[in-house]
Amino acid sequence: MPKDIISKKTRREFREYMVVDWSLRKIRKEFESVDVPLDRGYVPPISGSRRSLVEKYYHGIDWTKWEDIRKILAVFQYVLGFLESSLKAQDSHGPDSSLPSLDSLVKHLRMETLRTFESLKKWLNQDGFDYVNGKLISVGRGRQLDALAKATEGLDTPGLYQQIERMYEAVDDDPALAIGTAKELIETACKTILEEQGERIDDAWDLGELVRETRKALGLLPEDVPETSRGAETIRKLLGSLGNITQSLGELRNLYGTGHGKHGKAKGLKRRHARLSVGASATLVTFLFETHADKQEAKQ
Repeated sequence: MPKDIISKKTRREFREYMVVDWSLRKIRKEFESVDVPLDRGYVPPISGSRRSLVEKYYHGIDWTKWEDIRKILAVFQYVLGFLESSLKAQDSHGPDSSLPSLDSLVKHLRMETLRTFESLKKWLNQDGFDYVNGKLISVGRGRQLDALAKATEGLDTPGLYQQIERMYEAVDDDPALAIGTAKELIETACKTILEEQGERIDDAWDLGELVRETRKALGLLPEDVPETSRGAETIRKLLGSLGNITQSLGELRNLYGTGHGKHGKAKGLKRRHARLSVGASATLVTFLFETHADKQEAKQ
């Protein structure tokens, strides 16, 4: 099964901030403003009306799906934006020698606000998100993998989800594993698409043949582009490059990825090479799945 995109610890930390600083009305307003559903029938195993309310909204989220995660990130982004604005407001309060007790209170409040702000950012960063210029952005995973995760939503393919997650985790820490998994991802994607298209799969096919048969089933071979299409030759060149990506990834995996024994003195590739391999495979697989989805929708 796919892994939660935002950890339980991060959710709990944000919940505790809301419980302390927000009213019930405020909680409802912020969650409902981004269409987070309230699970009214859920009875959280915790006490407190505000905690229970947050948990009811949390329970309406599928923490493995980007469509839902984007909604909750909007809430978390608002929290961080509010804290950031509070820090700026507190900084604008200059010292007042006539009211030393007020200055001390403002200083204490600023320290507490800053501590909360940095702590929440830290937990989100561990989940792969950074708060930059008032926005939460995905870091470390790459937009290609985010697009791939969205393109495969709804597919009953646990193995595919595991490969995506493995690439997420290995791209920086284990380049060889990331490169090996990139090839496996393409194989899994092609077999999934061919099966759903009702096409025959030959276990003897190598990666190039598997991708070619998938492209054939999806009408993505250069010869599938009609002469009358605008920019036909350019489109053919782009489609032809899909085969080059596959061949290059296969060769790279054989040389440096997991799955084959290496010479004891062999040196591995760098993180940038792993990111290139992962990005290329993710882009290819995303395009194949999106084309597959369009064809399935056209049949309905």
